[in-house]
Amino acid sequence: MAINLQKGQKVELTKGNASLKQVLVGLGWDTNKYDGGFDFDLDASAFLCGENGKVQADADFVFYGNQKHSSGSVWSHGDNLTGAGDGDDEQISVILDKVPANVQKIAFTVTIYEAEKRGQNFGMVSNAFVRLADEATGAELIRYDLGEDFSVETAVVVGEVYRNGAEWKFNAIGSGFAGGLAALCGNFGVNV
Repeated sequence: MAINLQKGQKVELTKGNASLKQVLVGLGWDTNKYDGGFDFDLDASAFLCGENGKVQADADFVFYGNQKHSSGSVWSHGDNLTGAGDGDDEQISVILDKVPANVQKIAFTVTIYEAEKRGQNFGMVSNAFVRLADEATGAELIRYDLGEDFSVETAVVVGEVYRNGAEWKFNAIGSGFAGGLAALCGNFGVNV
């Protein structure tokens, strides 16, 4: 049974669950009625960060333009251009014991592609969620529904998987940014 989290809640992933080796991070959303003439294209990304909360190299940013980290520990399952259908719209996999030792946390984000040009923001998105599942069994472990907190933002840090000693935990962040992907890259130290 999945644990439903609220913003700011943290939960153990591997403590008491030693068999958990690989997690699937699924992100989903629906778009509200919108007649601006453009489809919504939301993109999931992952930033592999050191202790300072920043990436150590631009290659530590996994997104539609760099779908697999060089360590093989984190990869995107591809870019869904419309978000149509039920369930996860985009997915990222993480093999926990392959994550490089210098990576302290992996932040998962969602951005709206060309949001400014298209006049779009997260106020036009509903039913947004992030969920973590055990990739080996398919069992959903955690679900965090983002709610309707973001009216003008074009990027959201939805959550992070982070080290806590020898264990891994998940933190439901839910922090919005204006400025889209470029703002997130600046926040996490990626050169754009």
